[in-house]
Amino acid sequence: MGSCFSSASSKNQASLERKECEEEAVEVCVEQGDDGLSPDEERRRRRIASSLYSHQGDKGLNQDAAILCKGYGTEEGLFCAVFDGHGTSGHTVSRVVRDYLPALLLSERNALPLAQEDDEFTDGNDTSSTDGEEVLDVWKEACINAYRTMDEELKVRPSLDCSFSGTTAVSIIKQGGDLIIANLGDSRAVMGTVSEEEEGGHLVAIQLTTDLKPSIPQEAERIRKSNGRVFAHEREPHIQRVWLPDEDFPGLAMTRALGDFQLKDNGIISVPQVAHRRLTSRDRFIVLATDGVWDALSNEEAVSIVWSTDSNDDASKKLVEAARNAWKSKFPSAKVDDCTAACLFFQETKKAAVTISNSSRQVDERSYLL
Repeated sequence: MGSCFSSASSKNQASLERKECEEEAVEVCVEQGDDGLSPDEERRRRRIASSLYSHQGDKGLNQDAAILCKGYGTEEGLFCAVFDGHGTSGHTVSRVVRDYLPALLLSERNALPLAQEDDEFTDGNDTSSTDGEEVLDVWKEACINAYRTMDEELKVRPSLDCSFSGTTAVSIIKQGGDLIIANLGDSRAVMGTVSEEEEGGHLVAIQLTTDLKPSIPQEAERIRKSNGRVFAHEREPHIQRVWLPDEDFPGLAMTRALGDFQLKDNGIISVPQVAHRRLTSRDRFIVLATDGVWDALSNEEAVSIVWSTDSNDDASKKLVEAARNAWKSKFPSAKVDDCTAACLFFQETKKAAVTISNSSRQVDERSYLL
């Protein structure tokens, strides 16, 4: 068990405050305000309330990792991500990516032509952002470049064999009223948002990412075109996996990952799916979590648990504990997976003002699935 809170030392992270969560550790990151704050300043303070929590499963080392960076790119900017490692070195891969990807991504973003035009992002208003498509295009390029570079660095890193080890990555970048969501693998981001008043003010779960698994036809087609194989093993007939052309190995449960270099010639790619969402006054919070949480809880259940928790500081811990209990109930003969969650709260509201809706929907924002 361990935790860390420190200022980053690299040039690209000199202005960032970082918070990481390890197994069994609760990390709460709440911007502390002074007395006499204006309403706008108080709103900004509340919007970065957050909690991170990770719990080791029953399969050995905790291969999950998570990070929160404040002051990301701008004073009010934020980066948050969770990573789910797999393979023999998965626990190392997830932590290496956690430590290097935020600065790498920011460096790629700052190298782009529009990097100096982001002053509009800093006031945090819903209407302050640039055009959504322009924001997405710039951050999409930065994400693709950063993930490619991260993959290349993993490949040449001494004493780290990523032949059949890798990690997923799902991240949120907040710049003013804009959210950039980047996803690689089968971790997931879900928004808790209040529906229109005429609908009764229900809290709705909106899935912001797609679980990039072999069960998606586009993903499976790419694997097969690259001579990889996709099928469910007889021991797990409900789970599609990725296999080498001539060997029933390794049985990867996702189609995109950092690392896994022996499968890169067989359709596994490190290109993230990138989407943009403009925050509205109805958006309450986002949950980022590894598949250990989502395999046990639905989007609606997760949103309900987070919303009903008395303290935002405890939200991630309560969610992970609920997922672990659900694992034991739903899969009594299976080993509980590592479970990691990060919750980001954009504003405070009276929780009694809304009820939980049973309907969940996929986000309808412009995104790229490459």
